[in-house]
Amino acid sequence: MTSWRAPSEPPAAVLARVIKLYWCPRTRASRALWLLEELGQDFEIVEIDIRDASSRSNEAFREASPMSKVPALSDGPVKLADSAAIGIYLADRYPEASLAPAVDHPDRGRYLFWMTFTPGVIEPAMSEKFNGWEVNPSQSGWGSFDLMIETLELGLQPGPWLLGERFSAADVLVGSSVNFMRSFGMLPDSQVLFDYADRCIARPAFTRAMAREG
Repeated sequence: MTSWRAPSEPPAAVLARVIKLYWCPRTRASRALWLLEELGQDFEIVEIDIRDASSRSNEAFREASPMSKVPALSDGPVKLADSAAIGIYLADRYPEASLAPAVDHPDRGRYLFWMTFTPGVIEPAMSEKFNGWEVNPSQSGWGSFDLMIETLELGLQPGPWLLGERFSAADVLVGSSVNFMRSFGMLPDSQVLFDYADRCIARPAFTRAMAREG
């Protein structure tokens, strides 16, 4: 079977890059922080107070994040924003962490589906639930909150992770969202999702990231 891992870059080339995470506590940037802890690479944190216009005017931050949103990332000449984009980039850029299937692996399609599930489905479905929107699941891009939950439950069978036995960057994005929904009482009574959230927050990298969050 095709390996998950792509050929590694020479160590000297990796060490020459400095990963900078533009981050604000208690925001979506927590996902990127967790992912970087899973990655095992050195990185720097640049705190951006997204509520402060002067902080958001940081030129390097604006270059990485044209909408002045966190998380944003710079890695040498590479600059980008958005949790899913950052996750896809980092997992492919540093394959030694084995956080993504290789491009030619059969799991790659399923992995990409779950990598974009949080911004494309979970977050709009949460807005639907929070705001009490009436939606037509056949017309809305995210379906509905109930369909999102049902899809998550099915996706975690047989588990323990979204891609079976292999933990991936997709579990960072989706797992952080499931844990968020549980923390704020938005998650229905689902033992499958409760157990999944417990597995996610039990990971040492998650613990380290939350320690940085303070």
